[in-house]
Amino acid sequence: MDTIKKIFGNKEVLKKIGFTLFIFFIFHLLTKVTIPLVDKTAFGAAFDGNGFLGIANSISGGALRNYSVVALGISPYITASIIVQLLQMDIVPFLKEWGEEGEVGKKKIARFTRYLAIALAFVQAIAMTFAFDGANVGLFTTEAITWATLGGRNLWFIVYFYIAVVLTAGTALMIWIADQLTLKGVGNGTSMLIVAGIIISFPGTIVSLVQYYIADPNAMLQGAASAVQGQFGGYLLFGVSVLMFVIVLVGVTYMQIAERKIPIQYANRPSTSKFKGKTDSNIPIKLNTAGVIPVIFASIILSLPLTVIGYVSNATVETSRTLNWFQQIFTYTEPIGFVLYVLLIFVFTFFYSFILVKPEDIAENLNKQNAYIPGVRPGKETEAHITKTLFRVTVVGAFYLVVVASLPIITSMILGHNYAQIGGTSLLIIVGVALETAKQIEADTQEKAYAGFMR
Repeated sequence: MDTIKKIFGNKEVLKKIGFTLFIFFIFHLLTKVTIPLVDKTAFGAAFDGNGFLGIANSISGGALRNYSVVALGISPYITASIIVQLLQMDIVPFLKEWGEEGEVGKKKIARFTRYLAIALAFVQAIAMTFAFDGANVGLFTTEAITWATLGGRNLWFIVYFYIAVVLTAGTALMIWIADQLTLKGVGNGTSMLIVAGIIISFPGTIVSLVQYYIADPNAMLQGAASAVQGQFGGYLLFGVSVLMFVIVLVGVTYMQIAERKIPIQYANRPSTSKFKGKTDSNIPIKLNTAGVIPVIFASIILSLPLTVIGYVSNATVETSRTLNWFQQIFTYTEPIGFVLYVLLIFVFTFFYSFILVKPEDIAENLNKQNAYIPGVRPGKETEAHITKTLFRVTVVGAFYLVVVASLPIITSMILGHNYAQIGGTSLLIIVGVALETAKQIEADTQEKAYAGFMR
């Protein structure tokens, strides 16, 4: 409550919040602007929002289902950022050199990341348009089809190129908006746009829940929903769904702020009774260091083979057999697919955690600062101790991510409704960004308070 009072008493913070809400409104309007030549009604009716497509549609605020000018959203930039981050690990020498050049190097990396994001957006737009068109989901309007095939012409490459350019321009606009949010708004612009997309999708999900459980309870056909018919059963299952959502939200919030602190001491600290036996600093290792990246990567890898086969293949008997075989392996609602999904989350959790937290660099920095971990020798032993601690924390964090990612799947199987948009992935993103944004707002209000005190 004190922080809220400080916010309303701070004009600068209020301006930042107002600017952020204004950008959210603009983003919401952009998600409704469908690309010319695209049949929004037919495509939206045929859109399959499961798996990776469901996550992508949720993050984009429903822009993908509308095939709007910002259908790709900010995702190409996120992909480019992750790629650049991985390439800095002694893979591309000049990127590593830039990373060690301080502020100048950061600007070079940021510029390179933007160029890579634009290139990825164009390639992704071409591939996505070709895949949706090949799936015969009614992507194009009658006018577009007539123009591209009039007089026996085959001008589809022009249509694909045009749509790819529009989608790439939409991504460039989103990157610019994200930069403006970072400079003039609250929190990191990229993260805030992702959260905005998820929040925009929430009302539609709630309406879907109401229609499924309350408006037409007799339409529930699978899982526990089929055993609880009637109006009372619909209200009961709706209440259970909301309760589970709240429980998961609270649990994710507590787990996101959980961390393991490794105490450190400085060799030049005075050995007085005031400081004896005390440590004033620590190395915090978050329980979920990797964030939501492992879940997203696992979903992409599982969904990509089915998406490609389903969109580019012909409807033959042999293709149907191949598709059924792939579904057994790459669908996480199937036993084999679920096991593979869990294994991928574990692998990516460890991989990305050790990328973000580098024990060797931490041990080297401690040695430079004349700091040490009590009871552990500097150098290799310190590095081994940090690695061991990070490994143990990551094991718990990986189990936590598996539980959060599995809950929507299990809930959908039991209650019969698709909870992809309000599932663990979305909640992880929302809670993580909300906590960071709250810290930044609190820091901004405290900074203002200190400035007033100094006057």
